[in-house]
Amino acid sequence: MNIHEYQAKEILAEYGVKIAEGGLAYSVVEAVQRAREIEGDVWVVKAQIHSGARGKAGGIKVCRTHAEVEQAVEELIGKKLVTHQTGPAGKICSRIYVEAGTSISKEMYLSFMIDRTSERVILIGSAEGGMEIEKLAETNPDAIIKIYIEPAVGLQDFQARKMAFGLGIDPAQLNHAVKTIKGCYRALRDLDANVLEINPLVITTNNEILALDAKMEFDENALFRRHKIAELRDNTQVDNREVAAAEAGLSYVGLDGDIGCMINGAGLAMATMDMIKLAGGEPANFLDVGGGASAERTEKAFRLVLADTNVKAMLVNIFAGINRCDWIAEGVVQAVKNIDMKIPLVVRLSGTNVEEGRSIIKNSGLPIITADTLAEAAEKVVRARDEVVAQRA
Repeated sequence: MNIHEYQAKEILAEYGVKIAEGGLAYSVVEAVQRAREIEGDVWVVKAQIHSGARGKAGGIKVCRTHAEVEQAVEELIGKKLVTHQTGPAGKICSRIYVEAGTSISKEMYLSFMIDRTSERVILIGSAEGGMEIEKLAETNPDAIIKIYIEPAVGLQDFQARKMAFGLGIDPAQLNHAVKTIKGCYRALRDLDANVLEINPLVITTNNEILALDAKMEFDENALFRRHKIAELRDNTQVDNREVAAAEAGLSYVGLDGDIGCMINGAGLAMATMDMIKLAGGEPANFLDVGGGASAERTEKAFRLVLADTNVKAMLVNIFAGINRCDWIAEGVVQAVKNIDMKIPLVVRLSGTNVEEGRSIIKNSGLPIITADTLAEAAEKVVRARDEVVAQRA
């Protein structure tokens, strides 16, 4: 789960990380009022969307008068910002963060993230901040410092000092830098975050170390014990289908293809999507209905998949273990009847009570295409999709 910049900064401030003075606004009037409340004569107006590279998309504007603040907010509120991270769909800006302008002496990069390969937390830093770390890794990999942290031990002082020196921080600012780095680590550890990134982390002309931008990403599987973090979710920044799936207790990820998928089990779902691609198709979604796919849950899954207007054919692939094929078959038949499905449907059942399930599908009188193997199901759904495309053409 991602959160906005201003939310990440509020969290970091609680852990001793210094941030510039700022305030949130949902309208032009509120934004101008925030600027009046902030001391100084330079303000930075920042669009709050779940994406990096906002500056390149025109989402960050430096203002020197209240009139400029007003104009900047008018241009940003309600605007769709398109970055390389959002894709062509972009994200709508519905809130603005107005921040005091900062006189910068030095920009740096700092981040913590979970490295699942080494099963450790990795601290990444660079003395060259303010640019995308991916591009820096390509153009100047030697400028990136990596320090691995053993979770059972935690971040040690010598590791924080090593990073501070690697960032080129003066000895006079060392204690402040170590406090900032350790504060970031505690925030990541205490709140079950997967990623914490500050880009740039800056040294001001007054020799203060500030987090000028901040990004945090949290482990959704841990939100049940992080209620305050869960409340920070902004559903306007998330795919509507994924929001509906979460409310229904389903695991759903929207993709760019046109073959809808309903599968039980994450591993089987991944294999199914691979087989669809191997057969020449493109999956429209990842949808794992889990082990308790009742008739009502199955119908919800169908409606979720078919809410994507790009879907031209649908594949149901179920391997029943805890579940039963006859239950799934009943749910599929009920869903097709209730929804009045207009696109081809391919169903492949295997596992517990498979013969009973296939019999229910066969005797339903519905134009459901059946398959015995995953490869056969993938080929049939791609063929059905191709026929729909040809008919529409």
